[in-house]
Amino acid sequence: MESTQELAERVDAALMSMEERRRHFQEEETRKYQAWKERLAHLGEAFERVTQVIKPRLEVLIQKFGEKVTATPSLTQSMQEVVLDFESDIARIRLRFQGTTDNDISKLILNYDLSIVPILMQFDSHSELEMPVDNIDCEAVVRWIDERIMSFVQIYISLHENKYYLHDQMVADPVSGTTFPRSAAGASLQRNGHTYYFISDETRREFERRNGNKDKSPSSVRPVTEPAARP
Repeated sequence: MESTQELAERVDAALMSMEERRRHFQEEETRKYQAWKERLAHLGEAFERVTQVIKPRLEVLIQKFGEKVTATPSLTQSMQEVVLDFESDIARIRLRFQGTTDNDISKLILNYDLSIVPILMQFDSHSELEMPVDNIDCEAVVRWIDERIMSFVQIYISLHENKYYLHDQMVADPVSGTTFPRSAAGASLQRNGHTYYFISDETRREFERRNGNKDKSPSSVRPVTEPAARP
């Protein structure tokens, strides 16, 4: 009967090779994980630098729109986001600024997304800015966020001057005959269950003079101070 020594040695060699591959795999994955953790730490620092640039600019936008906007921030390990919902009688407007990264955490990606429903006009709905996580260009971030904010403001103004959106919002001053969006009224008046809208308080007073000062309760006269295209 032939010796089994050679077979045993071959089995041992195969098992040792497998174990070596297993150790090599563990070491490689551990190295990758440590590198990932280091990049994740750099991402946190990058988020902090970008936040210091973007936050005060978004605060300006929120302040200018006042009660017309609601901000909802969110934060995860690999993403920061602020969603701004704008109050409007003519459309649902949602603006999102998002900071995220790629799978390798090598890039910081800034996203701008604008949603307007219904869509009755063309507008820039998306923009991106990418830069290395370990080399954040704050000046480029400033330029990008300022351009995005001003782009949105111009879109907002155009939206509230767009005849298709304002179709169901148009009213007429019974004195001057001027047609304008309801939200642009300078004053309004309740009379016999009907609401009259005026381009200014002057035409409202003329209307009352012509029709007599009936129903002059405080609630019947309402000055309107918010113009249509003003945030």
